[in-house]
Amino acid sequence: MTLLIAFLAIVFIMLALDLGVFHRKAHEVSLREAWTWTFVWIAIAVAFGGWLYFDQGSSAAIEYTSVYFIEKALAIDNVFVFSLVFAYFAIPLKYQHKVLFWGILGAIFFRVIFIVAGVSLLENFAWVYYIFGAFLVYTGWMMYKNIGQETSLEENKTIRWLEKRLPITQDISSGKFAKRIDGKLFFTPLLIALLFIEVSDIVFAVDSVAASFAYSRDPFIIFYANIMAILGLRSLYFVLANLIDRFYYLKHGLSFMLVFIGAKMILGDVYKMPIWMSLGTIVLVILISVFYSFYKTKPGK
Repeated sequence: MTLLIAFLAIVFIMLALDLGVFHRKAHEVSLREAWTWTFVWIAIAVAFGGWLYFDQGSSAAIEYTSVYFIEKALAIDNVFVFSLVFAYFAIPLKYQHKVLFWGILGAIFFRVIFIVAGVSLLENFAWVYYIFGAFLVYTGWMMYKNIGQETSLEENKTIRWLEKRLPITQDISSGKFAKRIDGKLFFTPLLIALLFIEVSDIVFAVDSVAASFAYSRDPFIIFYANIMAILGLRSLYFVLANLIDRFYYLKHGLSFMLVFIGAKMILGDVYKMPIWMSLGTIVLVILISVFYSFYKTKPGK
């Protein structure tokens, strides 16, 4: 309980500093600032892993590291969605951090719900573990099949549903989620973008939390790793936003990772793969997909 309280205190302090001090006024996040915050969040995640090692032992630390890496890799896929949403709604750079900040808070809330639900299901119905594995295999296969297909939000049902039911103004100059016009309350594209990002994260959370259970059954470790990966997602977005087109083969790596983890869960009774071997395989595949992407898309290639 002491560790959980300390963890929550760290998260609260960092979020308060982020919103109340460093981003109190809307501004465009520079690449230097984004890199700095990315390293800060990674350093905090690593430091917490070290704390976990001395407090609960190497097994807990390895589980935490495994789940953290998986969540971090899958988080990169969220960056593609963020970029698409901000471009579609023409959200200025200076307001993007605000949308992501509140989006991250919503993501934390939903991850807690999914983790608690997952633990409850596994405790009462052990066979659900294999359902999680099959779901990951299916998700990975569908991700692979959709590689290369253009994604457009023009006919997205979620956005169409929101736009039909909410009074919306296209005036985004205030930088607020809502504003009054002639005494009537209207919502700005900032809110629609935020709601769509929240819905997208719920979809992402299903497979990411399911993958977490392949490496740990401890809800606290899964919670720590998930939250640490999510908290660094905003700064990671601003680092990778201009490089998204160069990550073409990352989808191949992520699809393999999901299928691999799913197969590991399904075949766990036949062969229990050492966690270091499983994590090493995933790390290697993701690194190869990233470096190969940059090699194939380098200027002049």
